[in-house]
Amino acid sequence: MPTRFIHNVFFWLKNPANAGEAKALEAGIRTLFDVSTVQDAHLGKPAPTDRSVIDNTYSYHLMLAFNNLDDQTAYQGDPIHLKFVDDYAHLWERVQVYDSDAGLVSDN
Repeated sequence: MPTRFIHNVFFWLKNPANAGEAKALEAGIRTLFDVSTVQDAHLGKPAPTDRSVIDNTYSYHLMLAFNNLDDQTAYQGDPIHLKFVDDYAHLWERVQVYDSDAGLVSDN
């Protein structure tokens, strides 16, 4: 498998009880799947799990997989991504990102 760069984004909606805003954000997030450097994508909501190490306070989780850091960097400047931020940022109160790069893990 090629080196994988994983981009995890967690969104907290400003108005989580507003179904229309939730659906709008979902549709907006799905546009990001069309960025050419995205190799795989996952959109989900918090699973109904309950353990002390789990944070399920977020509204949506987006996971995007890239071949490498350069592809993820290109995604950040892609017009589809920039339009998404411009069009939908008013819907969330918080965004948290966790990136990981398998290429940085030792083979030992």
